[in-house]
Amino acid sequence: MCFCYFNSKFHLKMLLILGVFFMPFLLLGQIKQQTDSINSHTISEITVTEKFKKSETHSTAPLQVFSSAEIKKLNVLQVSDAVKFFSGVMVKDYGGIGGLKTISVRSLGANHTAVSYDGITVTDCQTGQIDIGRFSLDNVDILSLNSGQSDNIFQPARLFASASVLNIQTVRPKFELHKNINGKATLKFGSFGLFNPTLALEGKISSKLSATFNGEWLSADGRYPYTLINGLSSKDSTSNEIRQNTDVKNLRLEAALYSNFLKNGNGYIKTYFYQSERGLPGATILNNAENSSKERIWDNTFFTQAHYKKDFSKTFSFQTNAKYNRGYLKYIDPSVLNSNGKSENTFIQNEYYYSAAILYRLFDVLSFSASSDAALNTLKADFSVPNRLTWLSAVAAKYVSNTILATTSLLATVVNNEVDSKQLSPHISLSVKPFENNDLRIRLFYKNIFRLPSFNDLYYSQIGNRYLKPENANQYNLGLTYTTKFEKWMPLFSITIDGYHNDITNKIVAYPTKNINVWAMKNLGKVAIDGVDLTAESTFEPWKKIGFNLGTTYTYQRALNVTDPTDKSTYNHQLTYTPRISGSGRIGIETPWIHLNYTVLWSGHRYALFQNYSENRLPAYSDHSISANRSFRKKSYLFTVNIEMLNLLNKNYEVVKWFPMPGRSFRATISAKF
Repeated sequence: MCFCYFNSKFHLKMLLILGVFFMPFLLLGQIKQQTDSINSHTISEITVTEKFKKSETHSTAPLQVFSSAEIKKLNVLQVSDAVKFFSGVMVKDYGGIGGLKTISVRSLGANHTAVSYDGITVTDCQTGQIDIGRFSLDNVDILSLNSGQSDNIFQPARLFASASVLNIQTVRPKFELHKNINGKATLKFGSFGLFNPTLALEGKISSKLSATFNGEWLSADGRYPYTLINGLSSKDSTSNEIRQNTDVKNLRLEAALYSNFLKNGNGYIKTYFYQSERGLPGATILNNAENSSKERIWDNTFFTQAHYKKDFSKTFSFQTNAKYNRGYLKYIDPSVLNSNGKSENTFIQNEYYYSAAILYRLFDVLSFSASSDAALNTLKADFSVPNRLTWLSAVAAKYVSNTILATTSLLATVVNNEVDSKQLSPHISLSVKPFENNDLRIRLFYKNIFRLPSFNDLYYSQIGNRYLKPENANQYNLGLTYTTKFEKWMPLFSITIDGYHNDITNKIVAYPTKNINVWAMKNLGKVAIDGVDLTAESTFEPWKKIGFNLGTTYTYQRALNVTDPTDKSTYNHQLTYTPRISGSGRIGIETPWIHLNYTVLWSGHRYALFQNYSENRLPAYSDHSISANRSFRKKSYLFTVNIEMLNLLNKNYEVVKWFPMPGRSFRATISAKF
């Protein structure tokens, strides 16, 4: 595998921009032949979810999907737990249910990963990062991850504007004949004071209108035991401690209205409310066994979002999205020795967002789209009151045949801030099936994207730098996918392997100034990332009514700091908290009596600082979990009981240095559908 480079980045960008507009027309010579051999039908821009593995292996860029049924087999509680089983993903986890959890894909950083909730992005203009630990799995229907860009060109411009996208699709109402109400009540409880009841209701108001409600309460004291090493190595003395200030109380409420009022038109309006109070446990460092940290955080998020789509004809479709988001965050540290006897900060952010997109199908095999988004972000903070107006516009094209799938797009970004910013970001991708009777496919893509500095990067007290430039990232990917089946005993076998190269310029980094406690932001880094992602999945049915499900992922990454060749202490050193090798595995056994599941997550050693010295190295770890569940029906109720044992080996491994993860724990779930 090799990656070709142009000496001039300008020439490369111009070539790709030309490709954006001319690639579809270069394919026009094949269109007549394809339309002669394909029966007339409309190519839908909506991803088919009935056969997930077909979508994953036929995509032009890496796509990983978990259905709700697959999520139940992973021994997970939150979205942040489930995405750890995706290849190429690193979740920075500060431990416990209430700890901050952010996702980085292929070492590009959390700011380069967008989170989409029912097709509309979730944003945080203050930090630029989304805490995915706040999202429950109880009402999730499909969880998917696009590395690069989705093949769906009929989408908001914002979904073109990130290096990768985590898609969270919630459950939509479905009713059996002559049934107008569905419901599900669930209770989860377990170690460390976990108490987590949920209630979901679906109501059919008319043939054109339905509504849903989903509510959840989660609380835990989080007081898990851990072993503290009183020194620099495992040979030093140790003591058994209990994690302090780890309590959490979360409330989540969601309500939605779904409609099909007009012919060939549908839409929804959804309101979401999330409130959380939690302690922030400190680092478990030497002589801090009592963990004197008293920091607390209050988080309150509210948004209302609406979506409408209409097919005016077989060739023309339109969709629009709107959203209002309000976020409130309060932070208190009572241990700060100042005149107030504490450090207290309050942040209030608002976003007003609107999007419109059109899709035009020129032929059965060729379609074009255009979308435009506008967003106004404001932040009220103790240190500043900034605002930002962002315009995003994208044009895209898609070509589909029996052997070729190709997409291309060009994104224009205009930002009005203290300093205006403009950028063009091209993308091109291709999947080819070289053999007619063999579902082997070759895929490749290139994507250029950038991320704006967050309000904290620009304005935060003492550390902010108003003159920061956007980070610029180039992504290259070349991969193979293969899907087959072997009669009845193996209905599915799929494998994907992708090699990639990413490079980032103008990387935004923090560095110490006056002392180790006073930092500042600047554009400094250049990062080169080379890696390989592998996924494999299969199902076996050796006996009637008995089946096995197996899946595995593997990632190898060299994510190197190549900023300054003269700095021998950091040049060509691995990025912080990025393992060279990592992966996951899962095995499920399904019988008429009981379902058994085993999962494992593992990671090689990482470094806590930019210098790859032995004292900065974190050891490798593995996390094993098992579960057993059984479902039974009584009258009109379907009951399910699930019992899980997590972290079987009882290891207090660390994802982030000095923040130990919980050891062995237990969790039980009882649910009833009606």
